Amino acid sequence: MKKIILFIVFLTFQQTIFAQKNQYADFIKTWNFIKYYHPDLASRKTDADSLFLLNVEKVNPKASFNEVIKLLMQNLDANFSSEPITENKKDVLAINQNFDWFRKNKKVSPENKDLLNTIYKYRFDYGLLPEGKSVNDEKKYEFPKEDNLPLKYRLLTMAKIQGIVDYLFPHKYLMDKNFDSYFNILLDEAVKATTRKDFEVVLAKAVSQFQDSHALNFYSQLNYRDEILFNVSYYAPFDFQIVDNHLLVTNLIFPEICNHAHIQVGDKITEINGKSITQIIKEKSKFIPVSNHQKLLYVLSTYENNLIWPDKLPTKKLTVQSNSGKFSTEIPFINATDKTQVSIIINYINNKNRKKNNHRLTNKDIAYFRIDQTLDFMNNVDDDKLDAKMDSILEDASHKKAIVFDMREYPDWGGFVFYYVYKYFSPVENYFHKYYEPDLKNLGTFYLRDLKYNYPEIKDKTMHPYSGKVFILVNPDTRSASEWYSMSLQKIFPKSMTIGQQTSGADGDLVKINLPGDYVLQFTGNVIFYPDNTQTQQTGIRVNEFIKYTDQDILDGRDLEFEKVLNSIK
Repeated sequence: MKKIILFIVFLTFQQTIFAQKNQYADFIKTWNFIKYYHPDLASRKTDADSLFLLNVEKVNPKASFNEVIKLLMQNLDANFSSEPITENKKDVLAINQNFDWFRKNKKVSPENKDLLNTIYKYRFDYGLLPEGKSVNDEKKYEFPKEDNLPLKYRLLTMAKIQGIVDYLFPHKYLMDKNFDSYFNILLDEAVKATTRKDFEVVLAKAVSQFQDSHALNFYSQLNYRDEILFNVSYYAPFDFQIVDNHLLVTNLIFPEICNHAHIQVGDKITEINGKSITQIIKEKSKFIPVSNHQKLLYVLSTYENNLIWPDKLPTKKLTVQSNSGKFSTEIPFINATDKTQVSIIINYINNKNRKKNNHRLTNKDIAYFRIDQTLDFMNNVDDDKLDAKMDSILEDASHKKAIVFDMREYPDWGGFVFYYVYKYFSPVENYFHKYYEPDLKNLGTFYLRDLKYNYPEIKDKTMHPYSGKVFILVNPDTRSASEWYSMSLQKIFPKSMTIGQQTSGADGDLVKINLPGDYVLQFTGNVIFYPDNTQTQQTGIRVNEFIKYTDQDILDGRDLEFEKVLNSIK
């Protein structure tokens, strides 16, 4: 009998927690709707966060959806004197906006459905915000890094993430269709989180759902990232690159350590402490927000990120495939607190980056432009002479057999492609994209921006046709603005060849929003399509020829894109 009573008590407790989770979900969904649409909150007349924090602790397991709505609306005006919002935009992306959660919800009374619909009808126009204010403005709430956030602030953090997805993130339609259900599971985990680490696990899972490479840096803000992603304490004594289902050893940073463990350049590591590389990558994907699998592999392959390791043990047991066969070995990793050994790692990384920065294609018949090294053209050039200098550079390029735009980095100067390459080579019309930006009169929807922003207005513009070959080189580090300018180059040079690997898949403007706990969530804030509506988010830009590197190509230090270009002009 005693066991039965205990079971009933436990079951009742579980049902209470589950019920309250649902009430919190209803509270959050309603609060975000009111926050982004009600004129009092959206205009900042009434502080949305204060409304949340004042009332969230009043939510109880027995509260109905209607009581939750009443709780949030009790001191807000439900009668609006302003004119309802009218829309006249023609090309609108409205796929994200969905109010079924209350319009088709039998738990919401007809009166409350009318109330919420009225709020939407008389919603706030964010174009009326004072200069310097933005829909993206959020308060900062700082807490000691080792302290867990109080429950109401954990819930506020989760609520803001939900609100970003529903009203500000343009690519919600690309997210998992079951996001709302998964969010409710995470919401339950956030409620039960007893430590800051537990809560950060929830945050990492939530942000990874964006599948947006612009959100990538969120993991680096986690105070307990070492315990969640194991990327701080110990570093490998060798460099590597992920190829298919293994780590290819590319360099021995500490030869003596590697030799003692029988690790050589060219070895393939297939398991780490009993976990396959494929399994590890899958586990990491739950915490690292990237737009596509290739970008994930690129991030995990970057030595200094130190993200591929499945635990923080100082010694790793590796399963290795070498030329002589398959074997297992144990190898000590480098302690990040050992200054002598860390200095060796730093020198290695610096030399590696120096070689990367000096990596260029040099050939008298090729004009080569690295997108991250175009600012050099401005060195020691007076402003009034810059146009003449750039025209001279591009005129010289126009006489070459081929022009190569290496877009495998982030642009250091937007004006190079946007203004000067366009000015010299492009016809006046350069409609290379469809750009959808947030509709400030109807948040959650996005509208096509005026075509005049596609390219600069240049009086008496002339065009210099080019008959040679044009190559655009891309890889997973071709991200955001680099993807944007690559699309522009594809239009300026219609016969160009884009070669390389899938790009980052985060083309568009970066938006930053504060979250409680001193976190900043970054994400892609607008939608970029090709003119024919081909998707760029997650998929990346169009590539004419995908180039795949073999293990031996990597070990030999080959640049297959360069080789492709050189072979084309023979």
